[in-house]
Amino acid sequence: MATTILVHPNTNSFQLKKSTTSIFSPFIDWCKHQQEYRLLWLGLALVGHGCIITPLTIFAVIISGANIVLFMTAIVAMSMAVVTNLAALPTKYTIPIFLFSILIDLGILIACLSLGFHPGAAL
Repeated sequence: MATTILVHPNTNSFQLKKSTTSIFSPFIDWCKHQQEYRLLWLGLALVGHGCIITPLTIFAVIISGANIVLFMTAIVAMSMAVVTNLAALPTKYTIPIFLFSILIDLGILIACLSLGFHPGAAL
């Protein structure tokens, strides 16, 4: 009876890689520690978007010519923050989404400024 012996060459040439952390990971860690204040963030997102940021953004969109794309983008930005909070997701998801939706609203306001405001367009 024939026996086959397979010898694997020992290639123990390890390369050490420098561990790098992203700028985003400390922020996510901070968001995880904010779980205790989840209701505060819920209130901030709902009141901040529903009563302050989104009405101002919609007003700017209407005055700049009522562009439907900007209008729908503002509504989607508010919906992102509301849906994540109503789904009771942890703060490691809700806080970054809330801040991202604020950035979207700021982008819409910049777009409205570039289009120019026409006070007669609101009538």
